[in-house]
Amino acid sequence: MKVREVALSVFELATVTPLLALSEYGPPGSRRWRPRRNGGANRWRSRGAGATEPVHLMHVRTDAGVEGMCTVGDVRYRVMSERALAQLRALVIGEDALDRERLDAKLHRAARFAFLPPGWAGAFDNCLWDIAGKVAGKPVCELLGRERATCPAYYNAAGGSLAEAVEDSQRAVSLGFTAVKDHFAHGAGENARWFAAIRKALGSEVVLMHDAAGEAYTWPEAVQVGRALEDLGFLWFEEPLSDRDQAGLQGLCRELEIPVAGAETLMHDHELCAQWLLSGTVDILRGNARHGVTPLLELARLAAERGTTIELNGPGGLFGLVHAHLCCAIPNTRYYEYFPGGSRDAAGTEIGLTNPPLASNGAIAPPSGPGWGAEWDWDYLHRGRVACL
Repeated sequence: MKVREVALSVFELATVTPLLALSEYGPPGSRRWRPRRNGGANRWRSRGAGATEPVHLMHVRTDAGVEGMCTVGDVRYRVMSERALAQLRALVIGEDALDRERLDAKLHRAARFAFLPPGWAGAFDNCLWDIAGKVAGKPVCELLGRERATCPAYYNAAGGSLAEAVEDSQRAVSLGFTAVKDHFAHGAGENARWFAAIRKALGSEVVLMHDAAGEAYTWPEAVQVGRALEDLGFLWFEEPLSDRDQAGLQGLCRELEIPVAGAETLMHDHELCAQWLLSGTVDILRGNARHGVTPLLELARLAAERGTTIELNGPGGLFGLVHAHLCCAIPNTRYYEYFPGGSRDAAGTEIGLTNPPLASNGAIAPPSGPGWGAEWDWDYLHRGRVACL
């Protein structure tokens, strides 16, 4: 079965990564920056809110009439350049659509000579998995060896004040979520106070995680925060320092008992992520299949060999469908990352996807159809797209 055509449908959707405003803080000359929060919402204030940007949906068609589909990226990195598309076509037209590992190796090597970033062809790999499932008549999670029928999701709590953060966390528990993650960015000492308040409000049975992506902890502050998280029984400490601070992260992993989760900003580079795990730079890997399921599975196997987990950064391709399958198939992953109201998942309906994986009682499940199981309102899709490439 040969690849006959690679095409893109282009849509215009509201951006989820509008232009940022940053505030400098800390001692003079420290050059520490924090995304600015907007009033009472625990969201980052931006310039250009309400703007739109293109979203690309890839179609890989074979000479047997089977078509694989997947979004480029997920809610971020949502487009492929015309040059990258032309390069992809030059490399894959006429190739065996079922030989995923060979094509992944070919495209990975091509990145060096075509001067494209690692993971540039992830959407193509994901389309090949859709094709494989359709040929086999099975959902992808079944192809991989399904581990569970549903996967628990953790809820990303919001709140510009401590009272709002507690209220939103309690709302998550009332909806059936058993795990909650925060993105508090109020400084080490104040964050520790908020952690304690959330733990007190939710009790000891709810799993808690702290994501420090919005902070800029120094190494001593990261140790201080890590100790507070340990005392409160948090599951992991995410991105406590820059992912590129290898020496600092290695020291933090040695110093703290709580697992350090990281490499989210490097996850497009699977070889580098593997080295971060092997070198003790992180205890838990973050990953996203927008860069390709095939290399992600290799990282998952490596993490399993090291006795740890790979935790997926939500929602993944096809507005969560890809990660819904993987979370139910990869044995050493624990949670699906969910945002309030399923905002990042439900956005798929805006391009005609009728079955995004919204959480029910704190868990998600992939559809039962072959491949990714995406169901489309084709009339809506054709009317909504603004271009075809």
